[in-house]
Amino acid sequence: MANLSEVDLSGADLSKAHLLLADLSGADLSGAELSRAYLAGAKLVGANLGKANLSMANLSMANLSEADLSGADLSGADLNGPT
Repeated sequence: MANLSEVDLSGADLSKAHLLLADLSGADLSGAELSRAYLAGAKLVGANLGKANLSMANLSMANLSEADLSGADLSGADLNGPT
């Protein structure tokens, strides 16, 4: 499990990234390209995902508590069972 908490990844290209169970708590992912990323079970508590592209991303069972998703593209994303 990768620990990327509090990391600044704003604007990063993480398309198709495999981040299963990754800890991205408090990370800045604003404007990041996360299309088709595999984020199943990831911890995104308090993460900034504003204007991020999460289209077709797998966010099943991801913890999105207090995450900022304003302006994020979630089209086709798998949000099955997030907590």
